[in-house]
Amino acid sequence: MATFLHRIGQFAFRRRWLIVLLWAVVLGAVGAAAATTTSSASSSFTLPGTESQRAFDLLGEKFPAANAEGATARVVLRAPDGEKIGSADNKAAAEATLAGLKDSSSRIGQVSDPFVTKAVSAAGTTAYAQVNYTVAAADLTDADRTGLDHALDVGRDDGLTVEASGDALAAPEVGHAAEAIGFALAAVIMVITFGSLIAAGLPLLTAIVGVGVSTTAITGLSAAFDLNSNTSALAAMLGIAVGIDYALFIVSRYRSERADGYDAKEAAARANGTAGSAVVFAGVTVVIALAGLAVVNLPMLTAMGLAAAGAVVISVLVAVTLVPALLGFTGERVLGKAPKTAARTSTPAVTTKATIGSRWVAYVLRKPVQVLVLAVIALGIVALPAAQLKLGLPDDGSKPASSTQRKAYDILSESFGPGFNGPLTVTVDDPAPETARAAATDMSKAITVLPGVASVSPAAFNQVGDTAILTVIPQSGPGSDATKELVGAIRSLATESASATGARSMVTGTTALNIDISDKFSAAIMPYLALVVGLAVLVLILVFRSIMVPVKAALGFLLSVLASLGALVAVFQWGWLKDLVGLDQTGPIMSLMPILMVGIVFGLAMDYQVFLVTRMREAYVHGADARTAIESGFQHSAKVVTAAALIMISVFAGFVGGDDAMIKSLGFGLAIAVAFDAFIVRMAIVPAALALLGKRAWTLPAWIDRILPNVDIEGEKLARHQPEEPRQGMEATTQSGSHHH
Repeated sequence: MATFLHRIGQFAFRRRWLIVLLWAVVLGAVGAAAATTTSSASSSFTLPGTESQRAFDLLGEKFPAANAEGATARVVLRAPDGEKIGSADNKAAAEATLAGLKDSSSRIGQVSDPFVTKAVSAAGTTAYAQVNYTVAAADLTDADRTGLDHALDVGRDDGLTVEASGDALAAPEVGHAAEAIGFALAAVIMVITFGSLIAAGLPLLTAIVGVGVSTTAITGLSAAFDLNSNTSALAAMLGIAVGIDYALFIVSRYRSERADGYDAKEAAARANGTAGSAVVFAGVTVVIALAGLAVVNLPMLTAMGLAAAGAVVISVLVAVTLVPALLGFTGERVLGKAPKTAARTSTPAVTTKATIGSRWVAYVLRKPVQVLVLAVIALGIVALPAAQLKLGLPDDGSKPASSTQRKAYDILSESFGPGFNGPLTVTVDDPAPETARAAATDMSKAITVLPGVASVSPAAFNQVGDTAILTVIPQSGPGSDATKELVGAIRSLATESASATGARSMVTGTTALNIDISDKFSAAIMPYLALVVGLAVLVLILVFRSIMVPVKAALGFLLSVLASLGALVAVFQWGWLKDLVGLDQTGPIMSLMPILMVGIVFGLAMDYQVFLVTRMREAYVHGADARTAIESGFQHSAKVVTAAALIMISVFAGFVGGDDAMIKSLGFGLAIAVAFDAFIVRMAIVPAALALLGKRAWTLPAWIDRILPNVDIEGEKLARHQPEEPRQGMEATTQSGSHHH
């Protein structure tokens, strides 16, 4: 591996114009392809194999008229305080608003009149109208949406409170400010680490190229395959993260090879052979973790995982080809204020930075047991709240308090009861219409007497009469446990009804769908963790030729993930310190969160593990004893890993500034998980455990040793391929230099 990448590094360094040109062409081609495909990414998701999805499909088939694809809006009208919506003035204002709605767009199918449909609250203060469009939300134009907004303003000007919700409303613009802030912080951290603007700019530049290629490719694909809009957000987050990390590792290795006295071309090739192999293996483990998301069997999650895995693959390719090519252009400027000759490597600047690292690692090696026990207990305590983890999906009730959707949600919940925002749809079907009719009547009676039911609408049948729809309004809100229990109760009634009458009854609707999705995710977390950790241990055994190191890496990772889930629950579910992250509304954790977090954090954790420990193993392989190996490996890589982790934390923390609660929690969860993993697990637990294991850490049972192929990440072959001592290295470089000129 090392020699192969060494050759690639040399080639890229020599033919740098060609490599840069190739990447430019790729970026241009992908961009052009993405530009030609129009259609925005969708935000709907399907859930194969769940009851709510089967019922949903049934409705699409039996009630084609109630086209589920058309965009909808629900407009809420409330009279001024102390007045009734039905009084002459207010009714006129309401009807003017509805007339305005009808005329707001040519694509409006119908606008219901609340005074006809009896959609007025018991107190008579509030009414709502349902607006149905003839096209899907993605196909509405800006003109349609502004028309809707203007129509709402008509009622507001007449003194009514008018709010709206539904997919016909314009989605809030996703700000890129967050990513920009994260990027700026990343740049500052790199300048501090490298002491050179050029060296700091290089990883940022390559990360931008990689993310540019992968996100534009994904945008093109998502338009073609109708992927979810979150797909590219995840790929971008991860692409920036690993893209910067990988380039950082190679550039910093290049600088240390230069300090050892190799010339630029050889240093670039060597950095590519050593740090580059580590990048490739770190990348492979991450790709395994992300492709593993397919195990959950949720099309949306599979797409997100594969898209992010693609972004990682591109980041790896950029790192091992574009980075050495760019090193060829920058020449000496990458080295910053570092001296050019090998003789004066120990400048004060370098030693002070090293001493923080070396003082820390010396402390860990002196008291490994205390450090290990303390770190494990601390993470364990933070992880405790994770036992209370509740999953859910965001609805309008979790939107920011200033948004019209949230206001509409609150008014409806106050006037029509909390369950109004989360109606359950019960379908009853049977090939024989009379059976369907009898079963629907029975179900309706049985559901009405269940505890927690506010109301059940009369059954509505399709033309043929073989399918009925009942709408059940719970007494509890969509996210509450009581509603979840009610869904369970209706489903057990359905089982009884099926055995009594033979007709099939199913529960669907957004609320039921959310409950099913959350259940599916909760069930999937453990198998997913087991799969990812298992595969990673195998890859790491191959890399480190050791059993203990991979097992320890995996256990440490589990600790940091559980601790970060604990922190998430404490902040986003219980609302501790919620003002600090600017959270309006506590609630269940977004269903996708834990699994995505496992995938992403795993990726980064393996990066840090591979970079820290390969340097230690390298020292050990080249003849140092176990203790010295830990020290020298730590001193070499701790600074870079610290910088990489701080960069990730700043990129992710940038997302906490967003409005969207889901993105906010993802950013927070990832930032804190990286902090735990890099600083507590990799910098304290790993060296302490290695110190306790001593030589045993690096041994492999002979029979396994025989089976495993030798991947040579450490560049043992490179060490043989060129003299190790910098002084001979200087002669070697002068000789190779004389060949060139």
